[in-house]
Amino acid sequence: MAIACALDPPLRLPTARKAATIPDVSAVDPTDEELLERVGRRDRAAFEALYRRYSRSVLGLALRRLGDRGRAEDALQETFTSIWRAAGTYKPERGAAAPWLFAVARNSISDRGRARREPPAEAPDEPSDEAGPDEQAEQSWVSFRVHTALQVLPDNERELIELAYWGGLSQSEIANLVGIPLGTVKTRTRSALARLADELEQELT
Repeated sequence: MAIACALDPPLRLPTARKAATIPDVSAVDPTDEELLERVGRRDRAAFEALYRRYSRSVLGLALRRLGDRGRAEDALQETFTSIWRAAGTYKPERGAAAPWLFAVARNSISDRGRARREPPAEAPDEPSDEAGPDEQAEQSWVSFRVHTALQVLPDNERELIELAYWGGLSQSEIANLVGIPLGTVKTRTRSALARLADELEQELT
């Protein structure tokens, strides 16, 4: 795996294990959160499992955003290099692992997209588009309220909203990733958005 060169020390093959008559508890597939926490402790087996689980989805997202396979593969490698380096900062109490992972992917994809564009020789003298102090304060408050409102959603609805709006995935991609029918994704998403609208009614009016 090309990404292994970014990790040190080199990976070593595990030693052979004796056959067991009773399956180990560890044979059960770990959750994304467990894998990411183990990666944060520099567990290479967990990193490889996470790569196998998400590399196809991340590459598909990069291809859709960048339109070029070479740059998409570069973004994929940068994504997982960043995940290896930053996994220790992941806090499961702040949200599921998948949205965190796709946020890292979006940053890598954006970096690939910016790298393609040549900067202008001289920056034009234009008004700043950055929000002023009042707007920044309002945006921070709305962001906080959206985050707290998400906590009232059932887990199966919150996961879909996070994957769609923070992960940037289409409903078809979410259905494939989560392993549920597309119709179920659409139904749960509509229900989640209705709950959020009720919860955020004052902020949205």
